[in-house]
Amino acid sequence: MRKKNWIEFDNRQNLNERKRETPLPTNNSKIKIHTQKKGKKGKTITLIEGLKFQEDQKYKKLLKDLKIFCGTGGAINGEEICLQGSLVEKVKEFLRKDGYLL
Repeated sequence: MRKKNWIEFDNRQNLNERKRETPLPTNNSKIKIHTQKKGKKGKTITLIEGLKFQEDQKYKKLLKDLKIFCGTGGAINGEEICLQGSLVEKVKEFLRKDGYLL
């Protein structure tokens, strides 16, 4: 039963259509994407390593966009981005669309 004022929509179309300025990393290092369970009480997280930006704002912008695209939570630990869940393929797809070299 639908509630009043409840609107359902699909956000995938907006994500594919919008144009982004791609903040590419400053060096040509390889980006590593892998999952990890150790030390997380059995929970799986996806780690993205190898991004080296000059500004912290670019890490935050990328994390925000990744969280929206994947529909999950995440955090920044130093120079690596952590996302909740096993999302390696989704992250690769997102980064390829944005122009990152994997």
